[in-house]
Amino acid sequence: MFGFFESQEKKTRDNAANWLELASRVWSYRSDELGERESGELQGRTQELRTLLRERADSGKLMKAIESLEGVLVRTGGAIYPKTSLAENVEFLLVAAIVILGIRTYFVQPFKIPTNSMWPTYYGMTAENLPPSGPAPNLAEQLFRFVAYGAERHTLVAPRDGAISVPLFTNGDVSTVAYTLKAGRSWFIFPARVREYTFYVGGEPVSVRVPDDFSKFDEIFFDTFFPDRAALKELIRRARENGTSEEMLVKLDESKDDLYRAERIPIGRDARAGETLLRFDILAGDQLFVDRISFNFMRPTVGQGFVFRTDNIPDIARLYGAQYYIKRLIGAPGDRIEVRDPVIYRNGAPITGSVAFDLNARKVSPYQGYANASHDDPRYRILFPGETITVPEHGYLAMGDNSHDSFDGRFWGYVPEKDVVGRPLFIYFPFTRRWGSAK
Repeated sequence: MFGFFESQEKKTRDNAANWLELASRVWSYRSDELGERESGELQGRTQELRTLLRERADSGKLMKAIESLEGVLVRTGGAIYPKTSLAENVEFLLVAAIVILGIRTYFVQPFKIPTNSMWPTYYGMTAENLPPSGPAPNLAEQLFRFVAYGAERHTLVAPRDGAISVPLFTNGDVSTVAYTLKAGRSWFIFPARVREYTFYVGGEPVSVRVPDDFSKFDEIFFDTFFPDRAALKELIRRARENGTSEEMLVKLDESKDDLYRAERIPIGRDARAGETLLRFDILAGDQLFVDRISFNFMRPTVGQGFVFRTDNIPDIARLYGAQYYIKRLIGAPGDRIEVRDPVIYRNGAPITGSVAFDLNARKVSPYQGYANASHDDPRYRILFPGETITVPEHGYLAMGDNSHDSFDGRFWGYVPEKDVVGRPLFIYFPFTRRWGSAK
């Protein structure tokens, strides 16, 4: 640290000591492979430098002895000396990887929020619609937004002139844009699942792909073409009456054979070749560090953010495989839990331990309150209206702060104690007002 203030003689003596240590290593590892002449030369030059160092010779004599010893080491060092830059770089990368893996496994792990089940406490992927009729960030602004917010631009461009039509999944009065799950890439390298949305212009398909966890595409589509949702319902009704809607079968997942019915609806607009139909940025979800140490020494506390593995939760593992989830811990072993929309009750009283509990209970915007399971959805398992459940021994109950849009314990039950990972520590990206200590 203070080497700048050392004398030249002191630096040379330290350098000589390092060379002697290297020579000792070469002799230890390679003495049985060296010939008599090489062995004698290595020992002689080593002893010469050691004697000069012991006699406190001046730096000039030490440097000449170091140069002589280095010449011998170049000829006798084999794989120990001289090292190539490639070997040094590989060694450095291996050591760095071991250190990083150790930190990640035992101390602090980075974690990315994929969905908006914990919104607005933590953000999953969100979107900013950039309607084609208005201005959009230029290249310099795009670069800044990418670095600061992880914003990635997505556009849908008409391949030819013609009328625009869109396949829709319809369920009663609810319509969503049809899509197919496909294999894709994240950062052009890592395998990932994507949703492919396909429009038609003059009968020719044109597609845009988004991450599978991105759930805001319907909002982008409707806000661009149908700010008034009633207008879309009327358009669908008229298309069915006059026979311009077209029934088609869509694969929801390209890896499976199941087909789902969709309606291809003309949206009442024509496009010109090269015209931008949709334009939006997907903003990265919150990325945070997770403390993996604390829960080895203490039990999780109700109200904490709560990260866990899903390997041993059958209803998750079957659908999505082994993943990491983050929710709010609402029940520890032995707790009696009931949801009286919008409040969670724990052991007969309104739950405490988190600011999010209070904001949801009072429905302070944008918090919407906690919701019960619904008998209308067969996927729910527990916490129906009027039901009180008891958290089992060695289990925990977790729920999203955005419970109206959260796949949580109401669907799949309890988190095994052994699968608890840790608690969120710090949001390190993106650089928004949420940057800093995790809640």
